[in-house]
Amino acid sequence: MPEYRQVSRARHGGAASFRVGDIEVGSDRVVMMCGPCAVESRQQLLDTADAVRDAGFPFLRGGAFKPRSSPYSFRGMLQEGLEILAEARERTGLLIITEVMSEADVDLIARYTDVLQIGSRSMHTFRLLEAIADAGKPMMLKRGFHATIKEWLLAAEYILGRGNERLILCERGIRSFDSEFTRNVLDLSAVQVAKRETHLPVFADPSHGTGKADLVIPMAKASVAAGADGLLIECHPDPLNALCDGDQSIPNAALEELARGVERMAQAMDRTMLGSEERVRELAAF
Repeated sequence: MPEYRQVSRARHGGAASFRVGDIEVGSDRVVMMCGPCAVESRQQLLDTADAVRDAGFPFLRGGAFKPRSSPYSFRGMLQEGLEILAEARERTGLLIITEVMSEADVDLIARYTDVLQIGSRSMHTFRLLEAIADAGKPMMLKRGFHATIKEWLLAAEYILGRGNERLILCERGIRSFDSEFTRNVLDLSAVQVAKRETHLPVFADPSHGTGKADLVIPMAKASVAAGADGLLIECHPDPLNALCDGDQSIPNAALEELARGVERMAQAMDRTMLGSEERVRELAAF
């Protein structure tokens, strides 16, 4: 039995899935989570929510609390951002995923969101992992950009050890020596390793994994080919003027292209994309 006993696939006898609202995560359908890096304004978020819904995707991502390398960078709209996310959910029916940075914010954010995201910088903040697990919500654990796969899976042990097993693992790229052409290396081998070693759903984040908008759609398709159960994608109505991570955000207008590419790749892998049934049929026939 491996050291990461609770997430071990062998212990559970195969892959597991769970529901977030009426969406099943970890099934044979690829789940799409799209939206801006950060909630910047009500109009920006609602416009993006409409585009995500129209593309047939079930989840809206958006950061209200943002970890930034510089304290002088935009760090999110905080509770106001959460309120805008809640308005978008009411308007569109989309489920919400957003990041939790501090134990002090867990209860507040849990009131507004459907999935609590643990960011790359927080993967080793073990008290925070336990506090998020105790909130009782579905969660996503991103791999640290400097973490080994084993360290990632052991971090997941802290979460499952609290009795909450509704956890998604997310490969989001690891730091490398090449900063000119890619921000990180999207380690798609880690997707297959995590699926082999654990029973948990495994997602990929080609936005952070590449850092370049023109690479996002190709690597989204590659992630599905590698077995990812879902994708976390950054999009923005005006990436050139985004306050956070504009370089890696595809324009909202490209969501249709993303949907077609992911659906076709999913079909090649004997899967399909999770969206509205009508939209899936439209994309398949395009």
